[in-house]
Amino acid sequence: MEKIIRLDKSNIDSEHICCAISDKKCKEGYELKKDWLRREFANGYVFLRLDVRAKVFLEYCPAENGWVPVDAPNYLLLNCFWVAGQYKGKGYGKELLRLALEDAASLGKSGLVTVAGTKKFPFMSDARWLIRQGFEVCEQLPSGFSLLVRKIDPKAENPKFKETVRPDVRIGEKGIVVYYSNRCPYTEFHVKNSLAETAAKRNLPVKAVKLETMEQAQSAPTPATIFSLFYDGKFITTDLSVCMDSRFDKIMGKSF
Repeated sequence: MEKIIRLDKSNIDSEHICCAISDKKCKEGYELKKDWLRREFANGYVFLRLDVRAKVFLEYCPAENGWVPVDAPNYLLLNCFWVAGQYKGKGYGKELLRLALEDAASLGKSGLVTVAGTKKFPFMSDARWLIRQGFEVCEQLPSGFSLLVRKIDPKAENPKFKETVRPDVRIGEKGIVVYYSNRCPYTEFHVKNSLAETAAKRNLPVKAVKLETMEQAQSAPTPATIFSLFYDGKFITTDLSVCMDSRFDKIMGKSF
């Protein structure tokens, strides 16, 4: 098994962050994600990745400092968790998860918590795989999100979604509204450029809401604060590829 390394302020300048490594059009977003990590390291953010040039990584932090609208005191919040390509099925996901559990135990945390799609959502962890690893669903939203927990302390209270996303929030604005952050290096380019062009071609209004602080993210109307698209007030997708002209109509379906 290849070595797993931890990124921090001492090596973030020289190490890659897995996504958009060579994507020139997302160079700005790549640097913005690195800047975001530099700030969040001070809040206990952890970035673990395989010491290879690939997408094999896990990010987590104290849930109180997470950029997700959940209440989960004394838990660690799992964020991006990805094992791609030739590294699938070789135990790297389980090893990354083991390290997070080990970290949670050493810090005296109650366990791990994460948000996933009840059915597989793009750019989100696979709930079915997590359940096979011992996670349990503690809350589900009609919009298709599940809150999963793996407890270390069986007596700990269950995490829960914040009121901003329950039971099924509909925002009041017409047209396309997206919420996004620099937690992902792809969002900046595709929201500002791809989606703007795609919507203009269809004469659709677009409003982009960039979540720039922890407080804004924790009070967002969606648990998917990397990227969420609403249309006429209804949540549609976490799939960033909806921004692209070639994918927009298929993903939006009968929404408009």
